[in-house]
Amino acid sequence: MSPESKKRQVYGLLAWLAACYVVAATGAVASSQAGTFYAELDRPYWAPPSWVFGPVWTILYGLMAVAAWLVWRDRESRFVRVALFFFVLQLLFNGLWSWLFFGWHQGGLAFLDIVLLCSLIVVTLVRFWRISPLSGALLVPYFLWVAFASALNYSVWKLNPLLL
Repeated sequence: MSPESKKRQVYGLLAWLAACYVVAATGAVASSQAGTFYAELDRPYWAPPSWVFGPVWTILYGLMAVAAWLVWRDRESRFVRVALFFFVLQLLFNGLWSWLFFGWHQGGLAFLDIVLLCSLIVVTLVRFWRISPLSGALLVPYFLWVAFASALNYSVWKLNPLLL
């Protein structure tokens, strides 16, 4: 691999990390009062404590960035653009969820968002897998966490009638 190619690979990885962690930071802004808000909500017995979410999401955003980077590197494939389009689209729905749930206290809209997010993650995962099985595999923990979060979102929304 030439020095130019190595440099391009490093910059590509940094760009995908930046994109994912910008979404994380945007969600963190919306979630700045999440600890207090979450503690005041009625939650199912199986809901994790609020301190779990930060470390889990930090790891998941890193895995997502590496997955996108692996797909991006395979620019020879005609399927890369579409796969990355779905990745960016699901990333937008991911960032929106924090605002809907924690920022604007819209449990129903947050649930709709997270259901769409799950669907987009599946589409992205399958498209990534076809290009690079490793990149698809890196999205599996993300899908599982968001599926769990969907159930949690629904339960919290139903347990808290004021959470529109």
